[in-house]
Order: sequence, then C-alpha cells, then structure tokens
Amino acid sequence: MNKEIALDQDGHLCDYTIWTTDIAQQLADSLDVELNAEHLQILQQVRAFFDKFNHPPATRPLIKWLQQTLPEHDISNQKLQQIFNTGLVARHVNRLAGLPKPPNCL
Repeated sequence: MNKEIALDQDGHLCDYTIWTTDIAQQLADSLDVELNAEHLQILQQVRAFFDKFNHPPATRPLIKWLQQTLPEHDISNQKLQQIFNTGLVARHVNRLAGLPKPPNCL
C-alpha cells in the first residue's frame, strides 16, 4: 500500500467513504489484478448495490445485480472469478469496492 490506509483484519477498508479508484488498485494488487474500465464499472455497481440496500452483496445477489445493471458485460460467477483472479468472488469484489465483507462469507 502506498499511503497508510486503515484496513480491518480481513483486509477491507475500515471507512468505505474514503474509497477511490487508486485505493481499489492498491487493494487489487494483492490479487495480481490490474484494474481496467470493466473492473471499475463492476466495482461502481457493487457500491451502488451497497448504497441502495445498505449491505454488501453476497455472490448470488451480486451476480443478479450486475447482470441487471451491466447487461453488456455478460456477467457470470465464472467470469468474475476469471477477471478478479479469485474463487472468493463476493468477498474480494466487495473488498476492492471498499466495502465490508458480506456477512455470510468465510
């Protein structure tokens, strides 16, 4: 991390309001992911879900939300695993979006 950013024990931002795309990239570095426009659109939609429903999305609601809000990206669990380089999609997508860990994630 370049600047000292307060993270919880799971590596999520302690204060989601300080999130920026630069912070997202710093967090993505831990997954060896170089964020591009598609990643950032997905992360913005994850934040929109959080703003609307007041909680971070678990995997199924996350995928359903992204399919509705970003139909041009043809979102699936497999695609998210591939582009975010992780099997723990909901956990890491929420983390990169600066949000808390979803309650049912390991």
